[in-house]
Order: sequence, then C-alpha cells, then structure tokens
Amino acid sequence: MSIELLDRVSLVDGAAQSNSAAARPSEGLLGRIGNLETRIARNEREIDAAQAVRYRVFIEEMGAQIAPDAARRKRDIDAWDSVCDHLLVLDRSVEGDPEDQIVGTYRLLRHDVARNHGGFYSATEFDVETLMARHPEKRFMELGRSCVLPDYRTKRTVELLWQGCWAYALMHRVDAMFGCGSFPGIRPEEHALALSFLYHHAVARGEWAVRALPELYREMDLMPVEAINPRRALAAMPPLIKGYLRLGAMIGEGAVVDHAFNTTDALIVLPISSISDRYRNYYGADAGRFAS
Repeated sequence: MSIELLDRVSLVDGAAQSNSAAARPSEGLLGRIGNLETRIARNEREIDAAQAVRYRVFIEEMGAQIAPDAARRKRDIDAWDSVCDHLLVLDRSVEGDPEDQIVGTYRLLRHDVARNHGGFYSATEFDVETLMARHPEKRFMELGRSCVLPDYRTKRTVELLWQGCWAYALMHRVDAMFGCGSFPGIRPEEHALALSFLYHHAVARGEWAVRALPELYREMDLMPVEAINPRRALAAMPPLIKGYLRLGAMIGEGAVVDHAFNTTDALIVLPISSISDRYRNYYGADAGRFAS
C-alpha cells in the first residue's frame, strides 16, 4: 500500500448505521495546512463520501474484492463503519459541499466502543485480545481504512492525517494505537527484504508482543539478518509502515495474507509513550501544531 492501512469485513445493516449516527460526536477542526483541513465526519453523507473515496482507491485502483451490494453502490463498506469515527482530509479549494471536498480518510475505533460492538477488526488476523489483556489499564485505538486520492498523495496530506490521529488520540486519552499495515500482493516472499528487516529490527517483544493468529500466520523471517541491507529494506517498504517506524512503532510477529484485498498484512503497534520527542514536539503536546 502506498498510503493505506487496510482492513475489512462484511456489510453493515441499516439499523446499525442509523443508531450510530445519533451517537457519533461532531468533532471540530483537528488540523489545517493551506487549503487542506482535517476533522471527524459530521454526518452520514460525509461517511458515504469517505466510503466512495475508499472504493476508488481499494477497489478501482488496487483491485480488492467486496460484497456485490457494495460494488453496485460503488462504496467500500463493512460492519465497522457504523461504530467508528471517520477522520477526513478535505480540500477547501474545491467548489461544492464538504462531501465533494474529501480527498483522504482514516477510520478510528476506540477501545471502549469496540468492546461494546464486537471488538476490533485486527482481531480477525492478529491476537490483539491477548495484547490488550496484558494492559488492562490502557486505552487502545485501532487505525484502519486509510487512503488518499492519487493527486493528493503528498507529504502535507499525510501530515494532516497523522495530525488528526494525534489530536484525536489526545482528546480521548489513548495510550496505544494499532492497525494493519499492508504490502501489495499475496506472496510474502516478494517482500522478503522488507519483512525480514521488520522481523529482525522492529518486532514487538515483552509486554507489547503480539502474533498473527496461528491459522493465518505466515513467516516474516525470510532472510538472515546479515543479508539485509537496511537502506534497501526501508526503500522497499510501504511509505505508511516506514512512517510509523519513524514514529517509534513496533511490528507484530507473523504476516497475514488477505486474498480479498490482495495484500500481505503486518500489525503496527504504537504505544503513545514510544513516540519520539522529535515528533511530539513537531505536532505539539496539545496537538496544536496544525490546528489553526
């Protein structure tokens, strides 16, 4: 993936969507750079527009397989959409309604919400329940369905997406974030260099250790450590995964092949306490770096 944290499942029913709309908070502006701004979706129309952006990226561009009804509607929809908050990046220079201005999106699911609505998506691939049980006092947040339209895949768009996640995490007193980071294709061996680098240099250990589910587990240790050129490994890595590593993220052990989305997934784990001071200072301890 070039700008994606991919995740997925089945269609949501209309009743669940309408129930969630009443409960979804109307968050204010979380960041702005030039004509771009980021905030939480305020209504079902904006969520529908975000799903249309996801369809353009995941299905039309990347060839993911989705349910027939969603394909007919040209929307990427799953069961988590109704309970997540949807972070948006909007280009305010585009004429039209806010729905016409959405150029990027991220899906955010807090621990307390997931607990009341069937859990996290990542739990369908990785043993995140064991990880969370090890930290009963911590608040977790799952990041998913991140995508940006091709013309907006720039540094400032990615900065705004992260600014929005950071501001949201501070607002809800989140202690750790996680989500599936994806490599294109369903053959892990095609990414032997990058996956092996992650295994030898970034796999979470001790209290943050987490593994792919046994029935889905695929080896990441595909090359001996002495054969790995770190510079080439990082160059071969999806930009979003590389960006999380810079922030201080760790990687779960074992990859998972997702045939429907034509990806090989790794789990990203990012405790807030692990984020380097460099990035804390850049985005602001109060998330105010791009808020005005």
